[in-house]
Amino acid sequence: MTMAMPTTPLRLLTAAALLLASLPALAVKPFNATYQANYMGMLGNGRMTLEPAGDDRWRYTLSIKNQLADLSQVTVFEEHDGQLRPISGTDVSNVLVKKSNKKANYDWQRGVATWSGDVKPDRSGPIALQPGDLDALLINLALVRDHAAGKPLKYRMVDGGRVKQLHYTVAGKETIDVDGKQRPATKVVANDGGKQTTAWIVEGLPVPARIVQKDGGTESVDLRVQSVR
Repeated sequence: MTMAMPTTPLRLLTAAALLLASLPALAVKPFNATYQANYMGMLGNGRMTLEPAGDDRWRYTLSIKNQLADLSQVTVFEEHDGQLRPISGTDVSNVLVKKSNKKANYDWQRGVATWSGDVKPDRSGPIALQPGDLDALLINLALVRDHAAGKPLKYRMVDGGRVKQLHYTVAGKETIDVDGKQRPATKVVANDGGKQTTAWIVEGLPVPARIVQKDGGTESVDLRVQSVR
């Protein structure tokens, strides 16, 4: 008995893989996305915005607010060799009576990241940077870009004085409501110890349509997009 040969030669498969790897990243464009936010079990409002910050840099902001909490994260970044590269970040939180203000600095000339403000001494850095490093907020944008380009959803996250390796895997297809319309979405999941992040990616949206974070199996954040402009 003879075995049938594959209908697609290996060289064509290799060429296709190389083509996917060489696809240009989606262009960075301003946007304003509103979300329904569930934080600590209470509904509120969320917003993601992207706007120019001058000198070919961008300011990416996430805010969440309900009766218990007022949270704001901002990352200033630039594009470098087709990658999103963090430059600085702030993380301000007011939860009940607890307040926190942290700042991050990514010095690519020196090749180190440092943190200041309300951080523990062992979380202030410095941490050596590597090409492709992202902070936690930028992973939202990278997920959409890399999924559209057919690239692996693997990231080295340098955030909060720590380094984590995150690998998002596809967990199926679902339907998401966006601006009153049902849209097909790809569900991706990453596990980090007892923490899990799930994101739903919709073609044409610059950020995930939904993001759910769980800690120890308990849901801590659920962001569901309402509109994107």
